[in-house]
Amino acid sequence: MTKYYVPSAIIGVWLAAFVFSHLDAGWIQLLVGVFLVSTIFQYKFGKVNKTFDMPKAGFIPLGFMIAFMSTLVGGLGPILNPFYMNAGLEKENLIATKTANSFFVGMVQIGSYSFFGIFTVKLWVYGIVLGLGAVIGNIIGKRFLAGMSISQFRIMLLMLMVISGVI
Repeated sequence: MTKYYVPSAIIGVWLAAFVFSHLDAGWIQLLVGVFLVSTIFQYKFGKVNKTFDMPKAGFIPLGFMIAFMSTLVGGLGPILNPFYMNAGLEKENLIATKTANSFFVGMVQIGSYSFFGIFTVKLWVYGIVLGLGAVIGNIIGKRFLAGMSISQFRIMLLMLMVISGVI
């Protein structure tokens, strides 16, 4: 799925970094929040495995849109979860795919933000600290994930999406 997602995501990142350097796009956060909160209803509170079939080719436009929006308003990681779930990914496979896609998009975001002069030293420090925190979180999370059933994982993922949407 990464080979479908990343190429168009790279284009989305560069275009959004250019737009970001000229625009405030805070209104996108409201739309993302509504979508995330709606997932609890789409998945009938965790009782449904899939709400639609997500073809691999669907990750081409999705990669562009999500990378574009996340470059404008920040992390949109939870918004991808329903698409990965509907593509049939669960637990470790979902997290591994999401991590690989986020890594490639993040590298391009750093390059595009630098190119357009958006980064400051303060933002570099925040990014390094957040990156180290993410590594530690992934190590801890891997242990919890191993002891979790697929249905527990799905419910926890839905709760995360709703909480993220509300915030």
